[in-house]
Amino acid sequence: MTDPADPLLLARALVLHDLRVCGADTPITVSLVEDVLAQRRAWLQAWPDGAPYIAGLVAQDVQEALLENVGRWPACPRHSGPEAHELYVLPDLGEDPHWVCEADGCVVAPLGSL
Repeated sequence: MTDPADPLLLARALVLHDLRVCGADTPITVSLVEDVLAQRRAWLQAWPDGAPYIAGLVAQDVQEALLENVGRWPACPRHSGPEAHELYVLPDLGEDPHWVCEADGCVVAPLGSL
């Protein structure tokens, strides 16, 4: 059985929640999440002390993979129309990642709470 405190499982749950809330939890996006997790597993094995940072890194990796394969995610709920843009994850490498509006720097939600 997998350890429930596994940081990769937590990262998976947080990212999948936000994908689902945004209506972006398609088979393609879920597959991209699984690919990102597989890649980050090796990173985490090489640097176990990076466990507190893994959720934010997974979210960033998924966001990049979606941009290359599907499109922008997640859309900023504060701006639409010609001002539409995606949120981004802060901190780049740190604990307690959160979604931030790219335009005004406003914190929108913690990762997993869109």
